[in-house]
Amino acid sequence: MILPCIAAMGRLAALAALLCVPMAASPAGWKVVKHEGREYVPVDSLKQFYNFTKLSRSGKSIVLENPKVEMRLDSGGHECLMNGVKFVFTHSVIDIGGTPHVSRMDLAKLIDPVLRPKFIMSAGDFRTVILDPGHGGHDPGATNPLGTEAAYNLRLAKRIKPLLEARGFRVVMTRESDRFLSLQERVDLANALRENAIFISIHFNAGASHAHGIETFTLSPPGVSHYGRGLVASDNLARAGNHHDSANIALATSVHGSILRRLGRNTFDRGIKRARFTVLSGVRHPAILFEGGFMSHPRDARLIANDAYQNALAMGMADAIMKYRFAVGAKPSPARR
Repeated sequence: MILPCIAAMGRLAALAALLCVPMAASPAGWKVVKHEGREYVPVDSLKQFYNFTKLSRSGKSIVLENPKVEMRLDSGGHECLMNGVKFVFTHSVIDIGGTPHVSRMDLAKLIDPVLRPKFIMSAGDFRTVILDPGHGGHDPGATNPLGTEAAYNLRLAKRIKPLLEARGFRVVMTRESDRFLSLQERVDLANALRENAIFISIHFNAGASHAHGIETFTLSPPGVSHYGRGLVASDNLARAGNHHDSANIALATSVHGSILRRLGRNTFDRGIKRARFTVLSGVRHPAILFEGGFMSHPRDARLIANDAYQNALAMGMADAIMKYRFAVGAKPSPARR
């Protein structure tokens, strides 16, 4: 979803289109409405500011579109599809006075950085990628009869590393063998690098036997809970990783969308979500955690063990990092902000 402005390549492939959304020439400011203590913005304001040419509604379904971008929402729902890639909102879309509204939190921390990555101030240029294969040593992670998550995580990272090096990146791996590192050791290793870098933690999932597909996590912004649980008092505190909230979601968008494109439409998209994992909270670089499938699902388990599937994940990841770097590398002049 984050590429240079090139010709449209289909819904999943049209990651470039989201970079090409022109701003309204002189936006009059967002119309902010308070509802039950929370701030919301009407969807028609999104249409004007991001230059969507069409806003349509059928029942609960809401569609914003122009020749390059399609955004789908459901009133009462938490999911947003942008060019076919799923995002999970913090707050549901609601009707106020018969008009659909999105929360200001989701606008500022998700929609805007995805549609305008060049305006992300904290991303910077970078040539270093930190790959973090999760688990290892006495911690195998999820297991099944075909293997361990720790081994698959390392196997995938070792496939990604030469692809990135061939593209001119310096690659630092938190581990290159079957050894255990605590979560804090991983954070400390990443933070010891003073140059601009990005951090990608690599995992495979486990859960109920029916759960399958890929998902990508970014750190929950202050005031947003860990995915799947309610808000607690500590969720209101800013963490080190929150300095890069906008860059985090832009990086997740590029990685998730590029891997979906590589894997094809038969892959179940579980979406881009928010979480408070330790490595995301503590790392001082733009950071994401990628889950490449479920060890506990029969079909996913066979795919994870398959070289072609691992190669597709690796190529998608390498493609995505190049696209993300382009997207956030060239900043507009201060006069245009």
